[in-house]
Amino acid sequence: MTAPDHDHDDAPTAPDHDHDDAPAAPAPGADELSVRDRALLALERRPWPGPGAKERAIREELGISPVRYYQLLNALIEDERALREDAVTVNRLRRVRDARRGRR
Repeated sequence: MTAPDHDHDDAPTAPDHDHDDAPAAPAPGADELSVRDRALLALERRPWPGPGAKERAIREELGISPVRYYQLLNALIEDERALREDAVTVNRLRRVRDARRGRR
């Protein structure tokens, strides 16, 4: 059995993107969305048969709470990379958000 490989101050480290606390976006200046960001957009594109189905899918497929999902989604729709990735969905979400703000 070998000892776990620990990071050393003088050794370069690669970012760990497999954990929920890892940054959602790649390094600054990168033109691609993270896997998690793409999953958020994909879930948002899907039609939902009834109340609760979307929230259940958020928990089961993404492993996060619906509240966290909407926090991430609201930040994501401000990202120009998301607009390039899926303009139809991002623009729809922006319109819905703006309409809600107008009613408040």
